[in-house]
Amino acid sequence: MKPEALQGLRVVVAGGGIGGLATALALHRHGARVRVLERAEALTEVGAGIQVSPNGLRVIEALGLGPQLAERSCKARAVMLRNFRHGAEVARLDLGQLPEGQDYRFVHRADLVDLLAETARNRGVKIRLLQNARSVTPGDLPRLDLCNGDTVEADLVVGADGLHSVLRPAVDGPSQPKFTGQVAWRAIVPNSFDHPSEAWVHMGPGRHIVSYPLRDGSMVNLVAAEARSAWTEEGWAQEGNPDDLRRAFARFGGVVPEMLGHVERVGLWGLFRHPVAQRWHAPGVALVGDAAHATLPFMAQGANMALEDAWVLAACLAARPRDEALARYQSLRRDRCQRIVAAASGNAWKYHLRTPLLRGVAHMGLGMVSCMAPSKLMGQFDWIYGHDVTSQTI
Repeated sequence: MKPEALQGLRVVVAGGGIGGLATALALHRHGARVRVLERAEALTEVGAGIQVSPNGLRVIEALGLGPQLAERSCKARAVMLRNFRHGAEVARLDLGQLPEGQDYRFVHRADLVDLLAETARNRGVKIRLLQNARSVTPGDLPRLDLCNGDTVEADLVVGADGLHSVLRPAVDGPSQPKFTGQVAWRAIVPNSFDHPSEAWVHMGPGRHIVSYPLRDGSMVNLVAAEARSAWTEEGWAQEGNPDDLRRAFARFGGVVPEMLGHVERVGLWGLFRHPVAQRWHAPGVALVGDAAHATLPFMAQGANMALEDAWVLAACLAARPRDEALARYQSLRRDRCQRIVAAASGNAWKYHLRTPLLRGVAHMGLGMVSCMAPSKLMGQFDWIYGHDVTSQTI
């Protein structure tokens, strides 16, 4: 692609998270004039870790940020499935078996946002804070109306405004998420128990807890999912009670009690299934990331899908007229994201088996495959990790 393919195209991106900033960088790479409007007073993320798998990392590298991300993250060596009672190993997915050139990183979400924002500003992307979108009007010259009364017009408006997207209804109509009967807790604790550079998944009846190190390995990210009938509001900024978390996982042994003993602050939010948007675009408007395809966290692909979206949207716009490009973008992305969202929705039960006999048989089977055919265990993720949008035919 010629770097000036989008020269003069005026783009407004609503949302300054990972998807919005990556989209801004990808579009600017082709010459577009990009502004990012973020509702918050600062580009910060609620403290949490994310897993950047090879498919997402390819986009980071193509944007020229591979070395910088490596400096701010931990290279993942494995995913370890463990029994809840004593922490005994059930199965191990050796990430060292990934094909040459494929890497897997654990990174603090705030560090990735900082990297993307810093790079965007240095490359000429304009970022404005305290700009809360109220509505969008698609058209030849789409219009974004803000809550402060301002109106912004551009050649393209990108909705990267997350789970509760203001832009999505104008593109795809109203949607109704459904509570899954599960909640998630999230915390970061000091790594005083020598957690290696692995993701540990402690699996128990009706609940599981995932842990992995961040930054220089001095801290550990915790995400714990619990099945419960009581409805819990959706949203990352809600505070939970650390003692409630410890009570919910009181039957877990091994290193889990020590990990949870360090929790001083914890987030708690309800897990909802959001339908993947039927339409990702309207004249002059496109959706990326959670605005189009919010997912449950059980495949660790939310950020990776947003990174893929960013690259494909920019590549399509650089290769085709605007509205044809938006249709092509949807055709390249929707089925893949739908499949990933469905896989994540169906994954929790595998960790939450309640019947001891069924859990024992399932864990034994996983252990046998892990020992006798480790490549088969890893191979089930080839369709996710092996996908490379940066070399995709547009």
